[in-house]
Amino acid sequence: MRESADRRTRALQAAGERGLIAGRRVGLEKESLRVSRDGRIAQTPHPEGLGSALTHDEITTDYSEALLEFVTPAFDDPAAALQRLSELHRYTYRQIGDELLWATSMPCIVGGDASIPIADYGHSNIGWMKHVYRRGLDWRYGRSMQAIAGIHFNYSFSEEFLRAVQAQSADRRDFASFRSDIYFRLIRNFQRYGWLLPYLMGASPAICKSFTGGRNIDFDAFSTHTFYTPYATSLRMSDIGYKNNAQAALEVSYNDLESYVASLRAAINTPDPEYSRIGTRVNGEWRQLNTNVLQIENEYYSFVRPKARARSGEQPTCALHRAGVEYVEIRALDLDPFSPIGIEDEQIAFLEILLLFCLLEDSPPIDAAEQNQINANQGLVARAGRDPALTLYRGNGERVGLRQWARELFDAMAGPAELLDEVYDDGRYREILAHYRARVENADDTPSARVLREMRDNGEEFVEFALRVSQTHAETLRQAPISPAALSRLQNAAAASLAERSRLEAAPEPPFEEFLQSYFAQAPTNGY
Repeated sequence: MRESADRRTRALQAAGERGLIAGRRVGLEKESLRVSRDGRIAQTPHPEGLGSALTHDEITTDYSEALLEFVTPAFDDPAAALQRLSELHRYTYRQIGDELLWATSMPCIVGGDASIPIADYGHSNIGWMKHVYRRGLDWRYGRSMQAIAGIHFNYSFSEEFLRAVQAQSADRRDFASFRSDIYFRLIRNFQRYGWLLPYLMGASPAICKSFTGGRNIDFDAFSTHTFYTPYATSLRMSDIGYKNNAQAALEVSYNDLESYVASLRAAINTPDPEYSRIGTRVNGEWRQLNTNVLQIENEYYSFVRPKARARSGEQPTCALHRAGVEYVEIRALDLDPFSPIGIEDEQIAFLEILLLFCLLEDSPPIDAAEQNQINANQGLVARAGRDPALTLYRGNGERVGLRQWARELFDAMAGPAELLDEVYDDGRYREILAHYRARVENADDTPSARVLREMRDNGEEFVEFALRVSQTHAETLRQAPISPAALSRLQNAAAASLAERSRLEAAPEPPFEEFLQSYFAQAPTNGY
């Protein structure tokens, strides 16, 4: 396993292809619940000072009206993405009064589904479609799961770097085909090795009992109002979070672009008996967009997604089929509760190392048996990753200790870290690799262990811990200055988004049913 990524690294260096990776692009999508001062989900509408959640490029909402989502553009410098994310937080705190942005992935006090307001996007067809889709998620999975927050990490390698890899591979296909295949190589390897992220960075080892309505789903009681498991790293990524049983039977292929698009489109075009019983429109009320296994592609909760920039109104799978894979979206990151903006630069740097390793390492196809093992590993690490005796599946039913496997992966990532260090020539990536390697040797240094330690030391329930750190971050961000240029840009963006939503709602449109028929009638076309 160790040789291929290192061999490709050395070949790139020997060919003088140093520094080409500097053109990579980094973007962040960060979710945060708006909550009241006492730690309950905000019942207020999306603040007007933030603009329209439907049409604002950088400040929107996810499932709930209270679940903000900050979306940065893609930058070639990760520091610029973090700076933009910080600006969005500072601006938002100037618009939300005395409300707080919840600092943890798992939500605050949940007063049943009714306490989680579904996002409102107005009465244009596209806005109503987004709202009805969320109604469908409620009927299918309930609202509590939809109140979980995380950070999505969008990443692409520069064309110059990928062409250099293609040349070293003596691959003579057209570039777009090569690019899609090599991103799927990365995706398959990230599926295999991405369990490292919940172990190293997971920060959701405990939940408020209100999240499950008091039901004990194989938890221990940490305290009166808190469930946990002693070695958990990321309950967000466990069976009670995004890895829910409702989608366990889905078989989405990551072996190539054609298979991925075909398997995902099969899910969005195949009726489901259980969802058919819910109905689509009952007594004049929309319950879901359709009764298929997936209403739309985004309903599929995956660790990592291939992405292409979609045109207005274009389905994601159609965009992929037309343009090929343009970047990947990593969806395995919890919010870092110890960071005011939920993520730090060292996390991004480690992600870059891991993704470069996944790109350069050999990556055979994943069959059904291996996919089952991959899913099992993700669940094991989420629930018990810090258990020193934990073993994971590694091909042919072999079990290997998490720490042993992690050490091997860190050895294999040394070459990619060295290649990345050629961007800045200061050794930062090798230092960060060493920093995270220390967490392999000492699980007490992980964020999940720190969360539980602080809760114990302070005698706190999960909600009390999360409220305390949320209040601390709120004070920091409210006091932090925002440049006149950033303030003006965001004020103008908010005003422009409100105007655009009004324009959409004033424009003549076909009936909603006709709009949906047209949307779902799209068929993939191979444009690359």
